[in-house]
Amino acid sequence: MLDEKAKKTMLRKIPHGLYICGVKDGENLNGFTVSWLMQSSFEPPLVVNCVKKDSGSHEMLKKNGVFSISFLEEGQKDLAAKFFKPQSRVGNKFEDVEFYEGEKTGCPIIKDSLGYVECQVVGSVEKGDHTVYVGEVISAGIHREGKALNLESTGWQYGG
Repeated sequence: MLDEKAKKTMLRKIPHGLYICGVKDGENLNGFTVSWLMQSSFEPPLVVNCVKKDSGSHEMLKKNGVFSISFLEEGQKDLAAKFFKPQSRVGNKFEDVEFYEGEKTGCPIIKDSLGYVECQVVGSVEKGDHTVYVGEVISAGIHREGKALNLESTGWQYGG
């Protein structure tokens, strides 16, 4: 029998960054906070991005097969929090956030971030309550130097 308390405690010890994932569907743009992201290959350059299935952004990503990741800087906890709630509840999350559309994907990229990658989905696994999207990095850019925001520093928990 699985020890639920031990499982939750140990899974929450896996370190995670906090990022904003940008998606698009035609003219409709959205962004959401992600923490289950990691590099998975050098050649080709791949990242794994796990996205909760019951969201509008999941459907946008699944339909269009592209996404951007804006890397947040330590101290941008409030910006990360802004992108937690569903678009259906809060409306345009980019209303007072400066962004531009990525050259390769058209997905939103936050100007006040450390930098970004743009990805083309090359695979996915739909198991459990999240879909594992494998994205090939097709574009990247640096806005400035800085230390990346991590989940542990915020006091928030997402895992277990």
